[in-house]
Order: sequence, then structure tokens, then C-alpha cells
Amino acid sequence: MRAPTGDQFALSKSTPHGEAIAVITEVAASLRVLSIGGVELTEPYGEDVVPPFGDGTVLVPWPNRVRDGLWIHEGAAQVLDITEPPLHNALHGLLRDRPYAVVDRSAEAVTLAATVHPTRGYPFTLDTTVRYELVDDGIRVTHGVVNVGGDRAPYAVGTHPFLRIGEVPTYELTLAVAAGTRFETDDRLNPIRETSVDGTAYDLRAGRLVAGLDLDDAFGGVTSVDGVSRHRLTAPDGRFVELWQESDFGYVQVFTTRIFPRNGGLATAIAVEPMTAPPNAFNSGQGLKWLDPGESWSGSWGIRYSGGNEGE
Repeated sequence: MRAPTGDQFALSKSTPHGEAIAVITEVAASLRVLSIGGVELTEPYGEDVVPPFGDGTVLVPWPNRVRDGLWIHEGAAQVLDITEPPLHNALHGLLRDRPYAVVDRSAEAVTLAATVHPTRGYPFTLDTTVRYELVDDGIRVTHGVVNVGGDRAPYAVGTHPFLRIGEVPTYELTLAVAAGTRFETDDRLNPIRETSVDGTAYDLRAGRLVAGLDLDDAFGGVTSVDGVSRHRLTAPDGRFVELWQESDFGYVQVFTTRIFPRNGGLATAIAVEPMTAPPNAFNSGQGLKWLDPGESWSGSWGIRYSGGNEGE
């Protein structure tokens, strides 16, 4: 039987830390597997299942939520399909269950493409791409988009990777997030206001043990060095896995769950999700990119493994 996520694109590369392996899926261009030297850096899921909790999927032309699926464009109400019925929101864009086509492929990289066609609540046409490329310390992911329609179009992108460090229980890892603000939400997880994390339990800049975290929160005020922001999970033995994002990815969502399916049971897992815009950006306009007809954009993020050397 064909996998629910379609064809599987396996990548491999020799690195100083051992062989790097990634598997990308046709449906949702999901990062299904990422490991280096036999150490899993993301939560893998089986070829025979739908990605649990959206694991690894690409979220475009908006990540996170649009409240009630409703936004206003040039004075006219646009109503998106409600894809999160319990909270009555439009969640994670239009391509998370759509197939992508291969544009370019090598042993170490693959570029996939999918078109966002005009639909209810989003009357625009975008050609999108995502390129996964293994590098010596992890993977680099580059998103591209071109507005191929006749109207100016709103756009944002994010992804949903769950990070881990091999067999180290995730609750034993320490999370550090380079962000100075948090979006407070209502009971439907839609933002109410953006506030400083200073002096609060949401200040994760110095690191906190995952065991003590219960998060489904978007963060802003992302700080960067030389145009790159870095968020890190560190194991008790000093190894770390890092999610880095370029400056256009100015926001990050952190989500914890205690019921992630793993090895036939349930486990703690944590998603660190780079985003170019925060939740409900179609209404707030915050971080939203408006692409003129023919205009293009690209931006990158990635996952990096220390291999046991804290100084790397």
C-alpha cells in the first residue's frame, strides 16, 4: 500500500559526526526523519501513518491560526475553511495535506514544489518551493515563493519540527529560546496581546528543563547574532540540538505534549517551530509579507547538532 504521506525522498551525507540521514515526504513536504551518526535529531514517525501533531510539515501561506478563519481584504470578508473545529480556527495553511512535486534531487538534497491555488478565503495563486539540504552538522531548509497571480497576495510560512537528542528522554533536556516577548492567548489559543517575558515563567533565554514546561505559545522579539537566531535543547551530557532561523523568521512557536506516540507508547515531545509571522497575522498584519504579482521571496532555517562538543 502507498504511504499516507506519498513518496519518500531519502537523503544521506557523510559528516564529521557520522552519516546524516533525512527522509522527506511527498505530502506536506514533511521532514519525517533526521539523524546524524545514528542519533535522532527530530521525532521520526512511521511511513504508514499521518504525521502526528503535524510533525515536520510545511505551513503555508500562513502558520498557526487565523481566528474563526475570518479576515478582511480590501473591505471584503474572506472566510477560510475551519480546520481546527474544536477551537473554530483556520489552522496551518493550505498545503499540509497536499502533495509536492520534485523539482531537483541529489543524494544530499531535494527541492519540492507545490502551488497554492485560489480557494475559499484565499483568492490568490502562489508557486512555493522548499529545499532540504544535508550539511555537515545537520540540515538547511530554504523556502521560496512566487506570486504568479494577478493580485497582491499575503504570505507567511512556518514549519513544525519536533526536536530530540537520540534516546535521551525529552523531559530531561533543557530548552533555551532566544525570544524577548510572548503572545498571550485566549482559551482558543488566539493572541490577545504581545508582552515582555522579563520576570515571567516564559523567559526561556537562560534555559529551563522541559519537564517543567507546558507550552503552546508563540514568541516574538527573537534576538539574533549576525542575522541568525538560535534556540537550543541541551542534554545532561552536554550535547545539544539547535534550531536556527534567519531574520525573516522573526517568530517561533514552542509546543510541548506528553502524549506523542513513540515506540508503541506515549512520550514527552517538544516542537520548536520557526515562523515568519505570528498567529492571526492575516488580521494583525504583523510579520505578514505582501507579494506583488511576479514578486518572489526566500528564507532559510535549519537544525544543527553539536556532536558532543559544547563549544561548536
